[in-house]
Amino acid sequence: MKSIVIAISREFGSGGRLVGEKLAQSLGISYYDKLLLQMAAEKSGLSPEFIERTEEQASSSFLFNLNAASQTSASFFYQYNVPVNDKAFFAQAAVIKELADRESCVIVGRCADHILHNRKNCLKVFIYASRATRLSRLIQEYGIPEADAKDKLGKMDKGRANYYRHYTGENWGEVRAHDLSVNTDVSGIDGAVNVIRTMIEEMK
Repeated sequence: MKSIVIAISREFGSGGRLVGEKLAQSLGISYYDKLLLQMAAEKSGLSPEFIERTEEQASSSFLFNLNAASQTSASFFYQYNVPVNDKAFFAQAAVIKELADRESCVIVGRCADHILHNRKNCLKVFIYASRATRLSRLIQEYGIPEADAKDKLGKMDKGRANYYRHYTGENWGEVRAHDLSVNTDVSGIDGAVNVIRTMIEEMK
């Protein structure tokens, strides 16, 4: 296997971002999360802040046809009256495919698991944890006031589920959509990294 892409989806507060960062560092490959937003912004002309907000604010009322979009040129989305949120997603999808073509890397979020679902060199991982653990991380590590943590957790979970459903037609966190699901309550952050590394070795 010449290259490997690890696409990590994660529950908010599960430690998925930290798992991705440590995994990329341990493998000596690139890590893309916030940087991907900047790259998509440069491609689309939208702001990184706007692109980031689309995930939390996505509605499940309209299903975007990602398969059709993958067969459509970028010029279509800018020449015709396509909603700006869909332009943001398409720009991210284009960046994700370019990265997967170019190098081994870890990509967190942005429906990368679905965008790259047909690539044999893509390991699709879902990171999750108990609600209690996630709330604790929001308060202690993210610095979110306890009074706001539950509301924030609910909004982020709903936003990510709607965003994923909106652009893939599938349920966010579905076991069969991933090659590996890791509960950080059991593994911890470093344990999750080790489990994923073991899976990568098996793929090779």
